[in-house]
Amino acid sequence: MLSEKITEALNKQMNLEFQAAHEYMAMAAHCHDLNYDGFADFFIQQAKEERFHGMKIYTFLNDRGRKAIFGAIEAPKTGFDTVLDTFEAALAQEKEVTRQYYDLYDLVREERDYQTMSFLNWFLDEQVEEESMFDTHIGYLKRIQGDANALYLYERELGQREFTEEEA
Repeated sequence: MLSEKITEALNKQMNLEFQAAHEYMAMAAHCHDLNYDGFADFFIQQAKEERFHGMKIYTFLNDRGRKAIFGAIEAPKTGFDTVLDTFEAALAQEKEVTRQYYDLYDLVREERDYQTMSFLNWFLDEQVEEESMFDTHIGYLKRIQGDANALYLYERELGQREFTEEEA
């Protein structure tokens, strides 16, 4: 059985994943408002992925005999200066999520909860992928800045992404 401390920390992390999904939906809404439907669809897929992450923790808590506790979700930032700003905000968000996973992992290691350590390894690997992906997109967006044709093609490409659980 999970300790109270670890249960509380997992619930916090679960809520952070759902918060991240909420923030990605705000980024999608911003992109839709600017008629960047491809970028909007990309962020919608990101939101689906974050909800999937939250549900993984939800299921783990239940599997370990603990109750998932949902907290308030804060209103996300809704305005950005450029599309690049949305991707930079997304990278900052992913870095914060990574930091939170490190803190959680440290707690689990202190308590010698090896099953939860094993469970968290998947998320640590996922965060490497998430940060790298956004870093790559930011690099592309900076390179094509001012080239409307390249931006159009890149937006179309990102809009093709479809999140599936197999991808996760």
